[in-house]
Amino acid sequence: MTQVLTGIDVLEREGFAPLRGRRVGLVTNHTGLARDGRTTIDVLHRAKEVELAALFGPEHGIRGEKDERVADGTDAKTGLPVYSLYGAREKPTPEQLRDVDTLVFDIQDIGCRFYTYISTLGNVMEAAGEQGLRVVVLDRPNPITGQHVEGPLADEDKLSFTAYHPLPVRHGMTVGELARLFHAERGLSCPLDVVPCEGWRRGDWYDATGLLWTDPSPNMRALMAAALYPGVGLLEMTNLSVGRGTDAPFELVGAPFMDAHALAAALNAERLPGVRCYPVRFTPRASRFAGESCGGVRLLVTDREALDAVRVGLTLAAVLRRLYPQDWQHGKLLTLLANQKVFDAVAAGADYRALVQIWDADLREFLARRARFLLYL
Repeated sequence: MTQVLTGIDVLEREGFAPLRGRRVGLVTNHTGLARDGRTTIDVLHRAKEVELAALFGPEHGIRGEKDERVADGTDAKTGLPVYSLYGAREKPTPEQLRDVDTLVFDIQDIGCRFYTYISTLGNVMEAAGEQGLRVVVLDRPNPITGQHVEGPLADEDKLSFTAYHPLPVRHGMTVGELARLFHAERGLSCPLDVVPCEGWRRGDWYDATGLLWTDPSPNMRALMAAALYPGVGLLEMTNLSVGRGTDAPFELVGAPFMDAHALAAALNAERLPGVRCYPVRFTPRASRFAGESCGGVRLLVTDREALDAVRVGLTLAAVLRRLYPQDWQHGKLLTLLANQKVFDAVAAGADYRALVQIWDADLREFLARRARFLLYL
């Protein structure tokens, strides 16, 4: 197993060189950990060369425990102010940045466009540019590899907090690489430094790194859930359960109106690479359909290298349109898909091969663009 060092490990080993004498605002949460388990907050707070002045937390809060809007507060251990970037605001204010000259970002992403930590990264870079501050990104591996890139790009007119930039659904980049791309393609003015990982290769899954798995958010509890999320997560704004409130979020899909056996048979007939489905009934304890018995499927990844999660999600959408045209309300699929042409084709009953033709040229152009921002082989 490779010995991977994340950005905070490399930064500490190099004596905090980019941060010496700086007044730092740290954007982080519970996933900001050194290899030995110390938090990035503690590492920087104890660094004599660095003045840690403020903390900023993303969605789910600085401890990663909230599944709701988060208020500002004070960190009990350090006494530092904690400013929420998922509450009254999604971007640091000039007042919050008054005593800061450098913003440091250290959060574990999971490799999907609509996972909001990368939107927080972009918003922080924008705020830094507006205030003349520097940004230092402490990089971390993409847990579902940096090789697999899938799905349509977000339309420019559909950008939002769940689609910060015209990226494909599964972008195959680290946060450091994304920061470099955002900086160039959005014309951001903040000086940017990325402290890369060491020992990580693009084809590595998270379980090849030797790093401690820490649930990046309350419902992202396993690597296979992260692998399925770019597909299953696409559908979660619609009227079905994606397993929130169960022990297997994003590995379950169902609703009270579904026939588990019929859905499993229809999906398995599609011969989706790298995944099998089996019929289940489950009752979510929370979130959508809490306390209601749902028919549905459990998704079992049999070959993660062959898995195309976006294909799974859009095939699931096509099957649901066919089996439950009156019950499944597909309209909100557009929210996270963020691509009008693909949504219209799904609604019209197009198969997956036809959908790929819609985004193929854009995806190839994206792959060519992103090449100059990549940091790892």
